[in-house]
Amino acid sequence: MKNVSILVPESSVMQAIADPQYLFTAVNQFLAVSGKKPLFNVQLVGVEKEVKLNDGIFSVHADKQLKDVSKTDLIFIPALFGDMSTAIAKNQNLVPWIVNQYGKGAEVASLCVGAFLLASTGLLNGKKCSTHWGFQEEFREMFPEVEVVEGGIVTEENGIYSSGGANSYWNLLLYLVEKYTDRETAILASKYFAIDIDRDSQAAFAMFRGQKEHKDLEIKEAQEYIELNFQDKITIDELANKFGIGRRSFERRFKKVTNNTIIEYIQRIKVEAAKRSFETSRKNISEVMYDVGYTDTKAFREVFKKITGLTPIQYRNKYNKQLVLS
Repeated sequence: MKNVSILVPESSVMQAIADPQYLFTAVNQFLAVSGKKPLFNVQLVGVEKEVKLNDGIFSVHADKQLKDVSKTDLIFIPALFGDMSTAIAKNQNLVPWIVNQYGKGAEVASLCVGAFLLASTGLLNGKKCSTHWGFQEEFREMFPEVEVVEGGIVTEENGIYSSGGANSYWNLLLYLVEKYTDRETAILASKYFAIDIDRDSQAAFAMFRGQKEHKDLEIKEAQEYIELNFQDKITIDELANKFGIGRRSFERRFKKVTNNTIIEYIQRIKVEAAKRSFETSRKNISEVMYDVGYTDTKAFREVFKKITGLTPIQYRNKYNKQLVLS
C-alpha cells in the first residue's frame, strides 16, 4: 500500500486538493473491480485538522495532521492562490516536514503554482521545474537557482515532479498513476476523467506578454519599438543604433532582462499577433503570415510550431470559433 499525502496549505486552490484525492481514490476502485487490491492510502494532511480557504469561504478537514504522519510515499503540493510570496510565508511550517519526508524516500509532486511552495524548500535548486506559463517570469525572479521548463506539462527529476498550469496538472496525476500501477489503468483513468493522457506541452495556451517587469528603460523602449513595428524587418544592428548601445552590450542586456534573445523576442511578438489573427479572423495561413512580416511559409510554420506546439493550421482549427461554426 502506497501512502499518498495531499497537503492542505493555507491559500491553496481547493480543486487542486480535491482532484488528486478523487483520482487516486477512483484508481483504487478501478483496481478492485479488476480483482486487484487497492494500492493507495489517500489522506489529506494539514498543520491543523481544519484549514480555511478563500478567506474562510471553504473549509477542508484534514484526515491527519503533519505531526501524525511519520512516513509517507508520495506528497502532493496543490496550487496556491493569490500573491505567491504571501502564500509561501503562510505555509513555511510545511517546509521542514516536506524536506524531512523527501529525505526519508518520499516523492514530492507540485501541481501548477504549487511549484512556488516546493521551490521554497530548496529541493528544486539545480533542478528543472514546470509551472503555470503565466507565472514563469515571477518564478524565475524568486527562484533563480531553478531551471524553468518553457511550456512543460510534466517535469521529473530525482523523485520530484512538477506540472504545468491549471488543468495541466491532470497529466502529472495520470503520469504518476501509470508509474505506480500500469499503462492500462492510466488509460482507463484518462477515459473516465476525459483527460488527454499524452499531452506534453502547455505552449498552445500561453500568451506572450513581453517581459517588462524590469528597470532597464532603454531595453523597455526597444521592446515597445519591436511590438509597434513587428511587421517590418527589424535587425539587431538597427535596434542597437537606434538606442545608442553597442551591439554586444545591447544583446547581453536584452537577454538578461527578458530571458529571450532579440531574435526570439521578435519571433514571439510575431507569433502572438498571428495567434490573435487566427483566433478572430477568417484570413488564411498565407495572409496571416504576410501580415506579421514573414514571406517564407516553411520558416513561419517552424517558428509557430516551436513556440505554440501546434502548426498554424492546427492552431486556427482549434481556436477559431467562426471557422468551426461555419
